[in-house]
Amino acid sequence: MEEFFTWAGRTLGEVIRFVVDLLTSFFANIGDSARGFLDGLSSSLGIAPSLISLVVLVIGLWLLWKGFRALMRRAILAALIWLLLGVMVLSWLIY
Repeated sequence: MEEFFTWAGRTLGEVIRFVVDLLTSFFANIGDSARGFLDGLSSSLGIAPSLISLVVLVIGLWLLWKGFRALMRRAILAALIWLLLGVMVLSWLIY
């Protein structure tokens, strides 16, 4: 009977070890993939791969999106303002 519990404990330990190793490698690969994506994005745009640069990029793209949404609503003045702001923010970033 003692051998059964030894086998069950060893099997459960191996399963837990396998799951932990699998999750560790999965999250390590996601981190490497995200880092590679951000490095490629920043190098193709000619910006520094810093958090501030990426936040400014997202803000600029958001402003452009707001401008295009205003165009779809036929709010020409609002669209011009949003698009001008978006282009200004992106031009500060990408020089």
